[in-house]
Amino acid sequence: MSDTVKYQLDEEHLPKHWYNINADLPVPLDPVLHPGTQQPITADELAVIFPRAVIEQEMSTEREIAIPEPVREVYRQWRPSPLFRARRLEKALNTPAKIYYKYEGVSPAGSHKPNTAIPQAFYNKIEGVKRIATETGAGQWGSSLALAGSFFGLEIVVYMVKVSFNQKPYRRAFMETFGAQCIASPSTTTASGRAILAEHPDSTGSLGIAISEAVEVAAQRDDTKYALGSVLNHVLLHQTVTGIEAMEQMAMAGAHPDMIIGCTGGGSNFAGLAFPYLGKQLREGGNIEFIAVEPSACPTLTKGLFAYDFGDTAHLTPLCKMFTLGSSFVPPGFHAGGLRYHGMAPQVSHLAKLGYIAPRSYNQLECFAAGLQFAKAEGIIPAPEANHAVRAAIEEAEKCRESGEAKTILFMLSGHGNFDMQAYTDYLGGKLKDLVYAESEVAMALAGLPSVG
Repeated sequence: MSDTVKYQLDEEHLPKHWYNINADLPVPLDPVLHPGTQQPITADELAVIFPRAVIEQEMSTEREIAIPEPVREVYRQWRPSPLFRARRLEKALNTPAKIYYKYEGVSPAGSHKPNTAIPQAFYNKIEGVKRIATETGAGQWGSSLALAGSFFGLEIVVYMVKVSFNQKPYRRAFMETFGAQCIASPSTTTASGRAILAEHPDSTGSLGIAISEAVEVAAQRDDTKYALGSVLNHVLLHQTVTGIEAMEQMAMAGAHPDMIIGCTGGGSNFAGLAFPYLGKQLREGGNIEFIAVEPSACPTLTKGLFAYDFGDTAHLTPLCKMFTLGSSFVPPGFHAGGLRYHGMAPQVSHLAKLGYIAPRSYNQLECFAAGLQFAKAEGIIPAPEANHAVRAAIEEAEKCRESGEAKTILFMLSGHGNFDMQAYTDYLGGKLKDLVYAESEVAMALAGLPSVG
């Protein structure tokens, strides 16, 4: 058989619980600290920006957390999402490897992000919140929260990193179609944005800056909360629907992965696929290799420090122990906007530090080349972020061709690139180049890490 094979579950197999890896960590996470007192932060202190149900999930160590039925009802529009065996890609690579991918581009927003946007909007709605402020890089998260806000009748304000705001007008249009307000960050609408512009008038922005603006807006009004699309425990928790489904789909295929691959910016789509498998391996043993792939121009896991840092540039957020390039670091404007975050999810960072996750990085051009190779074989144009996972999967399959090993590779195709065609146009036109982060800027940013006793 030479064609791609699809493994599709029906809605009766939609997960009823999310999986919380905190229950199975061999060493507990370091506590999240209050930015002022540097003491472990309390639920009451977090309630300024998050609804109570989200805070409970953030701090939970329960292995399974029930998915509310109103959330599952929305999920049913596109979940369970399909898992494919990429036989055409295998043939093109002439590899003995078996390549599978979990495809999240079937969601209304075209990525994995609605998996957490829907529950976050739901929990805010039932707590009486009227308005949510957030940030977005490439626009997938902003699009997803705009969609969720429309479903639950919430006003959504999105601060979009300026370089992506200019690169991706259709993402902006998507958000506005669903009623969200989209603002280029840094902006003049917040004190933190104005401070950045005063010092750097031509700033292209960063996720750290956009987070500062969104958190500032949320803290100013009682009817407004903040929502984050990656990094935090509750976000990674919500994404585990993908891994839970994949385990059942791989069983349908009669296959078991030797390696699981995902791109990493904040860590949520990688964790969503990997954590259910990794948790089982922590409990029962196993030898799956977990590979987290990031851009060489923002190499958080491969070049950053494991330390306490702020999640935002203006230092309004709590301190998390994570791999970081420094909260003031502004990465170059490469096209994978969803991977331009200075830090990595504490859970992903923790497990990488313990040696359970293997990080690697690639340059922009080789990832786009892999994306084209995948698209020509499989018929799906990946998002620039997902191209990093595609590149790693192809590299591993090529290693199998050279060694003769028939490994089973499972990777996350976190979204399609239909809103990112300008990036492909630039690549095909020879206008893209590999961007290198400034080591001096990283050194300066890391020099400003908070001193935590």
